[in-house]
Amino acid sequence: MSLPQVQATGAHAPEAELAEVLYNRFGVHPHHARRLLAVDCEQWSPHLAVVCHLYLFGPLDEHRVRAIKTPPTVSGQWLAPEAAALLLPAPAASRLRGAVAAWHTGSVAHLVGGRIQPGSPAAFPPGQRAELEQSLPNDSDLHQAHRPKVLAEANVLLTDPAGRALLLHPTSARDQEWCLPGSGIDSDAGEGPREAARRVLRDQLSLDVPLGRLLAVDWVNGAPRLSRIIYTFHGTALGEHDLARIRLNPRQHTQWRMASGDDSKNLAREPLLRRLDACLTALWNNTGPVELRSGIPCS
Repeated sequence: MSLPQVQATGAHAPEAELAEVLYNRFGVHPHHARRLLAVDCEQWSPHLAVVCHLYLFGPLDEHRVRAIKTPPTVSGQWLAPEAAALLLPAPAASRLRGAVAAWHTGSVAHLVGGRIQPGSPAAFPPGQRAELEQSLPNDSDLHQAHRPKVLAEANVLLTDPAGRALLLHPTSARDQEWCLPGSGIDSDAGEGPREAARRVLRDQLSLDVPLGRLLAVDWVNGAPRLSRIIYTFHGTALGEHDLARIRLNPRQHTQWRMASGDDSKNLAREPLLRRLDACLTALWNNTGPVELRSGIPCS
């Protein structure tokens, strides 16, 4: 049992050679190639070491999964990652686990012989990570590399005189739930939550309206994926003139609508529904900002 693989010749980049083999052997189109997940160096002999790159391909929808052509000499099956790891030999199993952890956390795992290495930004179990940090208390570079990463986002709650909230329908076929206008915070460019919220109004709605006060800060624990901290601001109360000026970015969203509380229950899901309810309550009662955990007010 093994993962799909190819021995690189050096004529092209590893991901290009892998994409070509997957297309020729299984019919998986190269545009499904995503990114590097893990690098592992395995010593095969005193004079030979092999470097293995693990890449993410997909996600593949049901139609593309059914279209995969399996060669007559190859038998394959789809398994959950941990179920697959249990069938693989030790180095390959560790590589798979490291790659999955890197996929969930948006980083790359560094392994040697299947063993996670100090400084790897992904794949350290929490207890092992904490133990390593305590053993190297003065190594700020390793400490920063090992620490769990958090995504920061800014959302904007826009209402109308009837108290309805503006929701957007994303273009992405993988995310069919409606959502508030929002975006990740470009902290690497010096952007803060309020600046990100203003950018959201311009980029997603083509609106230049005042931005109101902070209504809530929501901590959404995503383990094993990255956790998120979401700042939700009140945009403004939109009148008919404002609504008529909304222009969506078709690369991001396909529709917008003003939704009542009952409408939202059929359009969105948790924890957004809880966060939306908490923000509307804070807005109408002139309270907040509210501290939330996955949309639930903290006591």
